[in-house]
Amino acid sequence: MKQRGGSEEAKRNAGERAAEFVDDGDVVGLGTGSTAAHAIRALGRRVDAGLDVEGVPTSFQSRELAREAGVPLTTLDDVGNVDVAIDGADQFARESGALVKGGGAAHAREKIVDASATRFVVVADPSKAADELDHAVPVEVLPSARRPVAAAVEALDGEATLRSAERKDGPVVTDNGNLVLDCAFGSIADPGALATDLSTTAGVVEHGLFVELADEVLVGTDEGVERRRYGAE
Repeated sequence: MKQRGGSEEAKRNAGERAAEFVDDGDVVGLGTGSTAAHAIRALGRRVDAGLDVEGVPTSFQSRELAREAGVPLTTLDDVGNVDVAIDGADQFARESGALVKGGGAAHAREKIVDASATRFVVVADPSKAADELDHAVPVEVLPSARRPVAAAVEALDGEATLRSAERKDGPVVTDNGNLVLDCAFGSIADPGALATDLSTTAGVVEHGLFVELADEVLVGTDEGVERRRYGAE
């Protein structure tokens, strides 16, 4: 089970350390969430000091923060690929590096950017670590497919809940104009198999399981950063 907690200092340490991995001339994927926000702000300070980079935002939130921080922006259509993507996670598996993402409902765009990166660096605090993923998996669905997808999730022994907006009536609507189902499966013994099942479900735009994508996870603590590496060196 994941640990509780996760201070702002821990998030800052992880985000700022990740920003140090960016070199002059890089195209950087700019993730979404509170920990990735620290990386974006740190990049802005490095740009102000003379670093030459371009950022590819994964959401309206990250785009606006990057503009505020002074990070020049581009798009995947213009650059084709990303040198380093820095993004957060709702949960990560310690041994495999598999992730659950989508707490900010930006996982479709995040996955496109993160998968295009030569190096994908995840920033997290200790509360996001787990021996086995058990966080609800966000699934972005076409509005007309909400009920069929929920039925398919039930057939996979999951329970789908339509995500509701917090400050207005009605559901959360993604930047792509779709809905989000938060799908609880309990402990996920085989994230890869579940990812395939969700990806092949008609009406699913994208799901929040990121399997065999992360190259490393930087786990921030109040004292520093633990670096966990995955895949080929």
